[in-house]
Formats: sequence, C-alpha cells, structure tokens
Amino acid sequence: MIQRDIEKTVFSQLKSGKVIKLFGARRVGKTVLLEQLSKQYSGSVSLLNGEDFKTTKLLAERTAANYRHILSDTDLLIIDEAQNIPDIGHILKLMVDSVKHISVLVSGSSSFDLMNKTGEPLVGRSYEFKLYPFSLKEISQEETIIQINQNLEEKLIYGLYPELSSIDDYKQKKIYLNEIVNAYLLKDILMLDGIKNASKMRDLLRLISYQIGNLVSYDELGKQLGMSRNTVEKYLDLLSKTFVVYQLPAFSNNPRKEISKASKWFFIDNGIRNAVINDFAPLHMRNDIGCLWENFMISERIKHLNNQRLLPSFYFWRDYAGNEIDLIESASDIIRAFEFKWGDKPSKCPKSFSNKYPDIDYQLINRFNFAEFSGLNQEKP
Repeated sequence: MIQRDIEKTVFSQLKSGKVIKLFGARRVGKTVLLEQLSKQYSGSVSLLNGEDFKTTKLLAERTAANYRHILSDTDLLIIDEAQNIPDIGHILKLMVDSVKHISVLVSGSSSFDLMNKTGEPLVGRSYEFKLYPFSLKEISQEETIIQINQNLEEKLIYGLYPELSSIDDYKQKKIYLNEIVNAYLLKDILMLDGIKNASKMRDLLRLISYQIGNLVSYDELGKQLGMSRNTVEKYLDLLSKTFVVYQLPAFSNNPRKEISKASKWFFIDNGIRNAVINDFAPLHMRNDIGCLWENFMISERIKHLNNQRLLPSFYFWRDYAGNEIDLIESASDIIRAFEFKWGDKPSKCPKSFSNKYPDIDYQLINRFNFAEFSGLNQEKP
C-alpha cells in the first residue's frame, strides 16, 4: 500500500484537546488514511461514519455528560464524512472541552461544508490538512523514476486517483472516472448552497476544461451559459471548495503594464478534466498536450508542497504585450517562476519579466527534467 506523504505529520498532531480536520474530494483515499492512522495509534480508537444515522443519533444529545459517557474509554475519536452531522463544529468543541484526554480526527469531502460548520467553534483547537489524489512522489514508492517516465502519458490522460492504480483495463479506467464525476463530485457540489442545476454546472466545467492555461472571462462564460457573472463566480468558488478545480490569480507589481485582475483555472486531476469532456484519446491524437502538461505539473507542485506542509501562494504572470509565465510560486522571501513545455525546445524567460523581476529564478520544466520539480529526487523542494 502506498503511504501518503501527510500521514506522519497528521499522526504527530493527534494530541489531547485537539481536532484534526482532513479535507479532500471523494475517492482520494481519506477513509484509507483514517484506517491506517487508527492502526498506528497505541491508545483506544472509536471510528464513526458521519453518513450513518446511528452516528448522528449517538451525538445528538449535546451535553458534556453524554460525551464523557460515550467517550470514557476512547483516546482517539475518528469521524469519517463528518460534514453530514448537524452542528458538528459545536459538538466537537464541547467534546474536546469536556473530555480532556481525547483526540479527534474528522474527515470531510467538502471543505466548504466542514469549514463552515467547524471553523468558528474550533478556533485555536484544530489543525487542517488537505488530501489530494496521489502525487508522483507518492507513486515513486512503487514505480522507479524510469517507470514513471514510461507511464507518463497514461498519467496525463487518466490522472492519479488512488483506485486507478489497481485498474489495468483502460475502458474500466474511463468508467471509473466518469462515475466519480457523475456520482460523486457533481453530487457533492449540488448538495451545497441550494445548487439545483446540474446541467449548468457540467457545462461550466466543460468550458473551463477547454480554457486551461488561458485567461478566464467570467462575463464571457456567463453569456455562453445564460448566467450572471456573479453566478459563474459562485459556481467556480464551489467547485474549488469541493476540490475539483483551483484558481491561479495574476501576479503583478505594475498594474499599468501587467495584467492584475484576471484569473486562470485548472483541474486538481487530469483524469477528472478529461472525463468532463469525455476525451481519453492518446497523446499523439490530441491537440491539447500543452494544456495537459501544464495542468499536470502545476497540480503536482501544489500536491507536493501541500504534502510537505509548505504552503506558498501560486500565481501566473502576463503583461499586456502577451508575454507570460505559467506559474509564479511565492513563499516568504523566495519567489520562483516556472514555464511548462512538453517538448524539449529551449524557452527563455521573457525580457519584460526578467527586467522587472531580476531576482526571481526562472526554470523551464519539461518531460525530461520534471523529477526534482515534482519532489522525486529529494525530500523537500
């Protein structure tokens, strides 16, 4: 079994009086990680499922006496899919305040839902972690760098959801990814905030799928979908909070010459993106290889740094003359610039960027040198 990179860090934070919140999309391995953590824990463990009505009933009596009683012989309480329990934030606060010896670990498929329900009540009492699909560094536990290179095309097309590693048949991989999109991701989204129009959400996802690497106009999306700009932004915000897509804002210190307000949108996983547009054709038959590579590499960087608990800010850069940098990574006093090219042709840093930001390191990342960028050659970036 592939060990998740955040496993040791999460385990080290299981302390009395603290709640660990684990966020991630469905099927990225949250339940498996919870089970692995419970096996390692030396004390007594109680595991509950937030989707089970018995769990809701057990926790419904919100009194300190009730929680002391049901948790008297529990050192670690684990609640999977905790966002389904009404008023879970106040329940958890009362638990850790009343039962001093207990540690709590909860998971949720929707950061929007779980953060809203646990955010304010658990201020100062909780730690948050995100779990994504497998990273290349995690995959390297079972594949050598040579094998990862050999299987790179498959990863660009089908992505890195954990269960795909045990599915050899490409037809079954397609079925699995389509099932995730239809039965899980969209279902989670439509449960939030009264969203009822599944077709509009899918249409929006399709439009975003075709605009990877490009500036996104909310007004233009609204016109194509028959929606207001505010609704488009609301839907994209929900999609990001359910770990389907993420936003790259513009990096700029000179709004007069550099784009400062536009955004780009990318998918957390290439397989989900390709399932949305139902395109699993091999690379030699596609005209979006550059988009796939850019999406894949930026997601890998985000996953790798997240798993190391290094949380920089990510941007893109573009000036009004059309010069562009795919990814700007800003952490403390260190800023890096990255360009992504599938081929091996050299690419120079735009002069307008290097003149304006001479101290920012620029790197070209292609399929021949991506290992270090993805964390495959080192423990830390």
